[in-house]
Order: sequence, then structure tokens, then C-alpha cells
Amino acid sequence: MKKMNESDRDLLAKQLWTIGDQSRLRLLALLPHCPEAGEPISVSRLASALNLSQPTVSNHLARLRTLGIVRHRRLGREVHYCIDQAVAQTILSRLEEALKTRETPSRKGRGAQS
Repeated sequence: MKKMNESDRDLLAKQLWTIGDQSRLRLLALLPHCPEAGEPISVSRLASALNLSQPTVSNHLARLRTLGIVRHRRLGREVHYCIDQAVAQTILSRLEEALKTRETPSRKGRGAQS
């Protein structure tokens, strides 16, 4: 993977801040990955499962949607959501890259020491 530039780091920070909210994490845990995992879930079903109001759930989903973390589609009067698998994988890859420790010259060749 290429080295992250400033705009990649900025986007990753926004995505992590957005998904770092406890209610949004609970929400993401209920959503399937699209399109492989079957049908997306409606806002009303999510609200019921989380014991939150529909406007609250819609607000959380709008934040996730703004950053591309979830996708939506309208089915009649309801809007259904799922996690965008490609975006989720990109977030994980960028986070992994950001957390990689660089080997320093003083540690080189020492092996794993405690």
C-alpha cells in the first residue's frame, strides 16, 4: 500500500471520529456489508433494534453516509442501509498503515527483546 499523504490522514481521522461514537458503532454492528450479505436494513428496523428514535438513527446514518462508510437505497417509502465493504476495507488498511511502527536503527538486528 502506498504511503499515506496528508489528505488520506485527514480523511481517516474524520472516518475514525465518525465511527468512534458508541451509538454509531452499535449501528454499524447491525448493518450487513453490501451487496454480499443480503438485503440492507431499514431505518425503522435499526431504530427498533437500538431502542432509538428514527430521527436519531437517521442522523447517525447521515454522518456515516457523508463519509461513504454506508450506502443507502430507497425502497418505497423506506430507506435501507448497508456498510460499503470497499470503504470499510480502505479504512482498516489505512489505520493499519498509520499504526505501523517503523524500525529504528537502534533496534535493528536485536530481535525481539522484552
